[in-house]
Amino acid sequence: MSPVARLRGRKPDWLSDPKVWRTEILAGLVVGLALIPEAISFSIIAGVDPAIGLFASFTMAVVISIVGGRRAMISAATGAVALVIAPLNREHGFGYLVAAVILAGVFQVILGALGVAKLMRFIPRAVMVGFVNSLAILIFMTQVPEMRDVPWAVYPLIIGGLALMVFFPKLTTVIPAPLITIIILTVITVGAAIAVPTVGDKGALPSSLPVPGLPDVPFTPDTLTTIAPYAFAMALVGLMESLMTAKLVDDITDTRSDKTRESVGQGIANIVTGFFGGMGGCAMIGQTMINVKVSGARTRLSTFLAGAFLMVLCIVFGSVVSDIPMAALVAVMVMVSFATFDWHSIAPKTLKRMPAGEIAVMVITVACVVVTHNLAIGVVVGSLTAMVIFAKRVAHLAEVTAVIDPDGTTVVYQVTGELFFASSNDLVGQFDYAGDPDKVIIDLSAAHVWDASSVAALDAIETKYAQRGKAVEITGLNDPSAHLHDKLSGELAAGH
Repeated sequence: MSPVARLRGRKPDWLSDPKVWRTEILAGLVVGLALIPEAISFSIIAGVDPAIGLFASFTMAVVISIVGGRRAMISAATGAVALVIAPLNREHGFGYLVAAVILAGVFQVILGALGVAKLMRFIPRAVMVGFVNSLAILIFMTQVPEMRDVPWAVYPLIIGGLALMVFFPKLTTVIPAPLITIIILTVITVGAAIAVPTVGDKGALPSSLPVPGLPDVPFTPDTLTTIAPYAFAMALVGLMESLMTAKLVDDITDTRSDKTRESVGQGIANIVTGFFGGMGGCAMIGQTMINVKVSGARTRLSTFLAGAFLMVLCIVFGSVVSDIPMAALVAVMVMVSFATFDWHSIAPKTLKRMPAGEIAVMVITVACVVVTHNLAIGVVVGSLTAMVIFAKRVAHLAEVTAVIDPDGTTVVYQVTGELFFASSNDLVGQFDYAGDPDKVIIDLSAAHVWDASSVAALDAIETKYAQRGKAVEITGLNDPSAHLHDKLSGELAAGH
């Protein structure tokens, strides 16, 4: 049987295993409930009606469950995207925001097709750990406002919710602990008529499904130049968060995902979301952790149902959902924050063994994300810091040793290590131009030439010897180094 035939004949796990089916449905329900207050909050950040964020979460989750590359990952309206497009909505109106979401999706499809996902291999582990820890901190920080200036009853409800999620799994894991927590706390607050903030206090829930349409903007070059910068920024932020989250889920589930398909899928989901009047989005770390780590979901079904349940809950059961106390959802997100944080990374035993540079990269990544509330900035700054530390560390790895022939007519310099812009800067100063004999051999059999800076350094060495009437012979170049040297040697001096 061919691979294509096998693929067509293979049923999804949730169709063949009732346990998986049950886990995925319950996980989707929990995530759908958790998405509602988040989507409403992000709508407020973007300056749009709460229904816009809920529509975006619905379309993003449903579409990405089909076209995405990472199973069980949740995509919906996010705070990072809301922060990027909020100024556009404020200055030019909602029509421009929708147009920017569609264009951002187009950018993501193009970037995905160009292989932007391959850049993930350049993200150091210390940055990844910092990303995870900063996400955990941000998840907790987003819940802090829900615990300020609230009735005293909120605090015992949160504590009770946390206790339920810790101890209920010891009794059974058939039903996700977060779902039980939400149900029990809702029954308590409604039954006892306890006056605490509820989901309904966040904003009105939609009463009908979104309708597709074109953005209400003039289709002119001026519109394109207005929305393009915001769309491109949204595309980059969305892709970075989504790919980093996908990599995290890969690690948690010990499975691999197609990052290129995920990149293109994010673009398609945003295009569809834009045409349905949504505010766009990307992968959501908090809801993904609820789905994957807390609820144990592993298939696309949970992602699809999270979006489907979201709309059903809003349209059909809106009055019931509105009564859910925010304390229940705060308890869920606090538990997610605790479970997401990599506690091993800050254990004293780990910190003692970890190189100082790695710790610095992790701390800088966390600090940048927490200060800016922008995951993309933290990852970029952390990666750049790691590169600088790495370059500084290997800059002195190139060693030069000299051996003069007994007759005194030839000197052989043995160069060992990697020659690139950082290490080659010191190379020129390690030769005795005045004191060496007339014939100089530079043996690079134990070295590798990586860039133009190294070729330029070798040219400078030859020039300095030539000015003194001495001949230089470069030997031992491996094939890639020889190709680069032959291509660039003599072409890098001023005036060329």
